Amino acid sequence: MTTNKITPKELNERLKRNEKVLLLDVRAEEKYQAEHITAPQIENFNIPKTIIFEMEETKEERKFPFQKKQEIIVTCTTGNSAAKCASILSSLDYQVKVLEGGLTAWKEYQKSRKE
Repeated sequence: MTTNKITPKELNERLKRNEKVLLLDVRAEEKYQAEHITAPQIENFNIPKTIIFEMEETKEERKFPFQKKQEIIVTCTTGNSAAKCASILSSLDYQVKVLEGGLTAWKEYQKSRKE
């Protein structure tokens, strides 16, 4: 199954167009609290990857604060955990995309725009 990806540049373009974005950060809560992507158009959710991995093992679906038909952009530090979580969520019919390179790539992209 191929995972849909979105680049930091594409995400930035969406924000510039004032599009509403649903962002799911799957890092541990303390990492999320320390820093995450913010913008007025972003609706942020933090659901640690362990919870999503657990769903795959138990086959038990949880109630999430978002709808299956909404597009969800999944992110983590580098994109690896996000890809695994996106694959699990996708198998449960969620519309997911992975932020390519995760938070690390996002910060690099933001930095390169300022230089």
